Amino acid sequence: MKVVAIILARGGSKGLPRKNIMPFCGKPLLGWTIAHCLEGGIEDVFVSSDNDEILTIGEKYGARSIKRPDSISSDTSSSESGWQHGLDFVEELLGPVDWVFAPQVTSPLREKSDIQMGVEIAKTGKYDSLFSCNVIEDFFIWEDQGGLMNSVNYDWRNRQRRQDIEVRYVENGSFYLFKPEILRSSSNRLGGRIGRVEMESWKLFEIDSKTDFRRCEALMKEFLESKID
Repeated sequence: MKVVAIILARGGSKGLPRKNIMPFCGKPLLGWTIAHCLEGGIEDVFVSSDNDEILTIGEKYGARSIKRPDSISSDTSSSESGWQHGLDFVEELLGPVDWVFAPQVTSPLREKSDIQMGVEIAKTGKYDSLFSCNVIEDFFIWEDQGGLMNSVNYDWRNRQRRQDIEVRYVENGSFYLFKPEILRSSSNRLGGRIGRVEMESWKLFEIDSKTDFRRCEALMKEFLESKID
């Protein structure tokens, strides 16, 4: 089974400028995602970006470059458009692939074992697409309905014990796996028979702000200190 990694890393970011290449625990943020892919057994790793500096850093850490057109690199461009462009590039270079591994640079709290698990699940043939997730076992979830609160996953009138709440899963955005035909047929990363790859709770967080950055650095140092160069 041929799996390739396509990492999307635009140059522009309004919330946290240059966040894809910000120093994080000793290396650029992008470098961690490339390392995870390579250590997880994915030999063909590509970085898709409109920014030459990002592509240069990607090559330094072992990825190959895909120069993404400006037309699909704006704030309103979908990730799917970047993956489709990248997939066309990769298959023209390498021939047909079976699965695309699509990790998010701003979710550095992962290990090679998470990637290996995802690939192994893909190999079972049971699914057409997969997403990484965290288990929610004992949360009481509410939603705002016109200023008044309403319970979502339980009935507040008949309050259950936390351990009796149905297990649910939150899509954490760390990575996705999908067959090329799923992406091309629906312009969606998910489709067909959808499966999941469960991750530990501390791997839930991603980086969108300075506060997120500090939190993720602290968690990385706490849980993966021995793996930080």
